[in-house]
Amino acid sequence: MEANRHGQQLFIANLRHASSGQRRGTRRRRPEQPVVGPAPAFTPVAHRQLTLFPAMARDLQRGRIHGFPAPADLAMAAFLDEFVVDYAGKHGWGMTATKSVRRGLSVALGLQETPGAPLCATDILELPQIGTNALRLLEVCDAAGVLEDNRQPAVDKWFNTAIAGLPEQMQQELGRWYAVMTKGSSTPPRSKPRSEQTIRLYTRWSLPALHAWAAGGHTTLREITTEDVREVLPGSGNARSTMGQGLRCLFRLLKAHRVTFSNPIAFIRTGTHETRPPMPLTDSALRQAFSSQDPARAALIAISTFHGLRSGQLRKLQLTDIRDGRLHLDERVIPLPQPVRERLTAWLAYREQRWPLTTNPHVFISRRTALNTSTVGVQWITTSMGMTAQKAREDRILHELHASRGDVRRLCDMFGLSIAGASRYSAILAHPDLQNGSDPGSRFQKVTARNLA
Repeated sequence: MEANRHGQQLFIANLRHASSGQRRGTRRRRPEQPVVGPAPAFTPVAHRQLTLFPAMARDLQRGRIHGFPAPADLAMAAFLDEFVVDYAGKHGWGMTATKSVRRGLSVALGLQETPGAPLCATDILELPQIGTNALRLLEVCDAAGVLEDNRQPAVDKWFNTAIAGLPEQMQQELGRWYAVMTKGSSTPPRSKPRSEQTIRLYTRWSLPALHAWAAGGHTTLREITTEDVREVLPGSGNARSTMGQGLRCLFRLLKAHRVTFSNPIAFIRTGTHETRPPMPLTDSALRQAFSSQDPARAALIAISTFHGLRSGQLRKLQLTDIRDGRLHLDERVIPLPQPVRERLTAWLAYREQRWPLTTNPHVFISRRTALNTSTVGVQWITTSMGMTAQKAREDRILHELHASRGDVRRLCDMFGLSIAGASRYSAILAHPDLQNGSDPGSRFQKVTARNLA
């Protein structure tokens, strides 16, 4: 009452600032992040506290309103905080990214059921509800050694959903095939794990036959005979060859592991896949991409159309592979023509301006990979180019094939093709679309002869 006897002076917040000696009209400089040493060692606890209601999901939106609990293990919180600052400095993170990760880790530590235990990946994946980058958190926790990856692989969920409508006994047999395909077998008959893409393909190719047998009253794969296989196989074409390849893998593995008594498709010929003949790109598509204002697209198209690199080679290309006007790739030294140099220089200048602090050693980076050292994805390459890298590669090989008049050995040396792969290109020299004025040789002579000279 004494303080307010003569009234109360009110102020609008954040409008009065103490003088910092900065002149008017000048931009305020962002304070530099403190340079810290390596984070102290920390060992997570080995036990896990049991939860009373493990199936209950947390309402993180309520936490944004009322606040999240503070981390229970202060030593782990201090270790991770120092580790994030050091990790961010080494990978060129900005203040916003570093602050977001530190806040996300603070929330994750406050929600731990067992203080001091490794953070579960499934708990971190719930944090995007409050605007946190979960992938960046997973990256930091994995690098710090405090991540327990308890996520179910996406292919497991996809496979279980794909076979859900089949009989129970058939699902168990397919589960045995899936376990051997994903993990391999260390006991006779021994086998190595197969890739997720291979498993998905074989499953998709086999599902029409499996559903047809289930609809016909079969409850197990042990009942399937050769006649049953012949009834579901298409007459010809890729549909027959793909289904046959999927069923052949399925029954061969199940018979080897004594799940089924016989292999009903062993003596049935299903043919081979029909290959698509490679064709050149149109003039307009190449010209538009080659003169694009997007530096990433222009550089990718230039290096692909002149040198025929694969998508994997483009993704893994590093800054040290380009020096003295030459491309050092797979123990080969490739001189870069002037059009490629100009577009690569423009892209590298944009890369330096857009991500000046990045430590990623690869030539092509994206908004996501600029904060780490990983390669860009295949989809980024395809989206940036406006076409697949394989199409640009095929176009370049066809041009070289025409220029060398069908020299298969030259194709193998220049593009790393096998004899069978090079023969696939040489077999289409007589294609009507590659004759007269439509052939790749005449088209490339008009488009790039001047640049190559």
